[in-house]
Amino acid sequence: MKLILKEDIANLGYKDEIVSVKDGYGRNFLIPTGKAVIASEPAKKVLAENLRQRAHKLEKIKKDAQDIAARLDGVSLVIGAKTSSTGTIFGSVSNIQVAEELAKRGFEIDRKIIYIKDSVKEVGNYKAQVRLHKEVAVEIPFEVISENNPA
Repeated sequence: MKLILKEDIANLGYKDEIVSVKDGYGRNFLIPTGKAVIASEPAKKVLAENLRQRAHKLEKIKKDAQDIAARLDGVSLVIGAKTSSTGTIFGSVSNIQVAEELAKRGFEIDRKIIYIKDSVKEVGNYKAQVRLHKEVAVEIPFEVISENNPA
């Protein structure tokens, strides 16, 4: 089933993309929740016209994303977490902590566009990907350290 997405959906596609999904996913979730519409010929024509009219605006959004990516390039973070004596973190470090650390440095990045591939449950070095635009992403290295008091 071919659908036109009305918003960005993780692991599927971005707004105004035509994607192919299984019938049940499209009919039972994407269409009823307003996240997509069926990609019929009239809908494709409307999409093409809308994209043509918004091309200038989309180019500005992409340029802004590239500017933010350039500022983020070279930034590395240090995140403190409570750990056991073996270096295992109580809980885990998620995109929320990465977003908070970026906010302390003056970058207001929405946590929903920050992706960490593996779960962070031990002290060490990791990478988070910030997807600012569908064509602009930047990787931010971060180190998880223990914030326990030495005994």
